[in-house]
Amino acid sequence: MEKKNIYFLGIGGIGMSALARYFLHEGHAVAGYDRTRTHLTDELSAEGAAVHYEDDVRQIPAAFLDPARTIVVYTPAVPQEHSEFRYLREHGFTIEKRSQMLGHLSEGKYVMAVAGTHGKTTTSTLVAWLNRGLTGEGSAFLGGISKNFGGNLVLGGGRRLAVEADEFDRSFLRLYPDVAVVTSADADHLDIYGTHEALKEAFAQFIRQIRPDGFLIIKQGLDLTIDNSEITVYRYAYDTPCDFYARHIEPLGNGHYRYDIVTPSGAIEGCTLGIPGWINIENSVAAVASVWCAAQVTGKALDADRLREALASFAGVKRRFEIYVNTPKQVYMDDYAHHPRELAATLTSVRRMFPGRRITALFQPHLYTRTRDLHTEFAEALSHADEVVLLPIYPAREEPIEGVNSELIARQVTVPCRIVDREHLVETVAAMPTDVVISFGAGNIDACCEALAECLRQKS
Repeated sequence: MEKKNIYFLGIGGIGMSALARYFLHEGHAVAGYDRTRTHLTDELSAEGAAVHYEDDVRQIPAAFLDPARTIVVYTPAVPQEHSEFRYLREHGFTIEKRSQMLGHLSEGKYVMAVAGTHGKTTTSTLVAWLNRGLTGEGSAFLGGISKNFGGNLVLGGGRRLAVEADEFDRSFLRLYPDVAVVTSADADHLDIYGTHEALKEAFAQFIRQIRPDGFLIIKQGLDLTIDNSEITVYRYAYDTPCDFYARHIEPLGNGHYRYDIVTPSGAIEGCTLGIPGWINIENSVAAVASVWCAAQVTGKALDADRLREALASFAGVKRRFEIYVNTPKQVYMDDYAHHPRELAATLTSVRRMFPGRRITALFQPHLYTRTRDLHTEFAEALSHADEVVLLPIYPAREEPIEGVNSELIARQVTVPCRIVDREHLVETVAAMPTDVVISFGAGNIDACCEALAECLRQKS
């Protein structure tokens, strides 16, 4: 990167903050704007970034106001009318999307990309962890906070680069992977794509961009166009026999399992995963398939013992099936799920983990458009719980849409359901008869996690 200064619009986003960390590590001067101060922005400030929280050109550090020395990176979540954005466009700055910058940084790397409307964060983080466990090397740009690595950026030797390939705003079409995993392609981001078919076509284009002699690892049964004749295609599944799948799955208690992973070169027996949930077995199969493909290029077989050790020591990702309290009287966990398929999969996992116990789901819908498009599906998914508490919609980048609110979901939920403000969530839960509680959402419901955990610890 020729320019010394990197300015970020939306520096606190999970993907943006990883890029900011990378450039700080590389010795660049980093500054940026974000609407909200968070733990991530505080960490960036502590690491040397100049971060501010008002849309005000006067707060951009003077050294960053020279277009000859500064490149601007922005997230599509920043509106076009944002005054800093407008100023930087009008004054001749080089401006790139986060996905463009990630594409630049992936050049010359062996790119292992995980795409999908859900499952990609845990799977890509596990790919990064398996790379480290099997080779001692590998870098990663992740879409969540890895508990093993202690962050969303991994810097290591070697050419392997694990990345989360985000379909929002077609960002993943800036990547040309060597190994690509596609976990799912459900209807989502219809504010961007318009139709489910348009979203599926974007996934088909992502597959076309896999490099010659590369690999596609796609969920069994996923209906996508695959017309890249220069790649090898493998299917994976939870326990349905195909190229990669799990067999002899035995519950060990508390949602953990022992299982074998079947690969085209034989089975890796006696695997356990460090995090609970049947859905994570499926994620682990996809991650193992990814590193198996990478090993084919080197001609080296996977070291089964090191692979088992890496799977068992995987600590997961913050806000992905994260357990805070687990006692015979009270359980509390938090999850980032914000799509109906994710909610249903997580609630099904929780039901298997705690059979016969009463489940209370706390859900903050994310985006007006997603709620408008999928409110019936949200209600169906949430009805897998025994009781539901809804928060008002978290708007993120959107303005309100008339008639679109949490009531759209609540009136279709088939179990007891109420709506409360986030400020009253903890006291509401404290007054409820609870057993197993799980909070969901991609907004700011996570700000309540510690207080909810303390409340439920006191109950237990």
